[in-house]
Amino acid sequence: MNPLLVFRPEGIYCPAGDFYIDPWKPVHKAVITHAHADHSRGGMKAYLAHHDSIPVMRHRLGSDIKVQGAGYGEVIRINDVEVSLHPAGHIIGSAQVRVARHDEVWVVSGDYKTGPDHSCAPFEPVRCHHFITESTFGLPVFKWKPQEEVFDEINRWWSQTQAEGKTALILAYSLGKAQRILQSVDSTIGPVFTHGAVENVNQVLRQAKHTLKPTTRITRETNSDELKGALVIAPPSALGTSWTKRLGDFSSAVASGWMQVRGMRRRRNADRGFVLSDHADWPGLNEAIEATGAEHIHVTHGYTGIFSNWLKEKGYNATVVETEYGGEEDDEPTKTDEV
Repeated sequence: MNPLLVFRPEGIYCPAGDFYIDPWKPVHKAVITHAHADHSRGGMKAYLAHHDSIPVMRHRLGSDIKVQGAGYGEVIRINDVEVSLHPAGHIIGSAQVRVARHDEVWVVSGDYKTGPDHSCAPFEPVRCHHFITESTFGLPVFKWKPQEEVFDEINRWWSQTQAEGKTALILAYSLGKAQRILQSVDSTIGPVFTHGAVENVNQVLRQAKHTLKPTTRITRETNSDELKGALVIAPPSALGTSWTKRLGDFSSAVASGWMQVRGMRRRRNADRGFVLSDHADWPGLNEAIEATGAEHIHVTHGYTGIFSNWLKEKGYNATVVETEYGGEEDDEPTKTDEV
């Protein structure tokens, strides 16, 4: 019997259903795990995605894209294949794609995290025979602190910069982590301002009836005195550009899983680094895989070789799959977003 999913130059393909999952080249039918640019690309004739991903997809890919929405757990039949979406815990609207036909079940997880998040639905393990997993942080060194501890650190840093009469600039990609930070920091400390790339996404989400804490877009008219003591959320690409001149005296911080690596903060030219990722850490990856009950694990983007060898030692039939997905910090604004 032919496998339910195969790996083609265009992406992950389901021959029985004649559709692709997160393809990186233009195809006729694409099922999308989430709205980050490396998983949701333009040029597809038709898309299927979770309802919450669609507003951002339209914002980024064009309002005229042909896209069908689905809720978590809703079963959609494509030919004789059952397709359903299940929470991935990565960002708003992120989903794992369950594909089933006869007695064979595959799950394409996309990007996921198993820890808590105040901005999106939590990860739910889905039982399957084949599980396609990322390995962005597939090394034992990557083990995240409890979220509450990380945000306590961020709040203390913000309060300290405020006491020094500075602006606190925290760098996080515009879709996902920016909203996670916004919803989790202590907003009683002061106001929150945003870079245009972040605020554009916030506006799209608010228009889609998502409740976000108040933010103010930084414009050319924004005075640096307004920003003293405030928290500013901007994408990583903003640091070192002329945009930061309007902030006045500021302290910068990067929120990323890569801050776990010694010396990475200095390489990013930031004053502080906070270990905060929207991807699963080493324990999370292992726990998620075990919870699926899958025997066959297909490892994509990240530390693929090391992680697949580890899984083989644990008795899994693990293979490495080459894809064109990115990882942490790959979601950058376009030039039109930078005002």
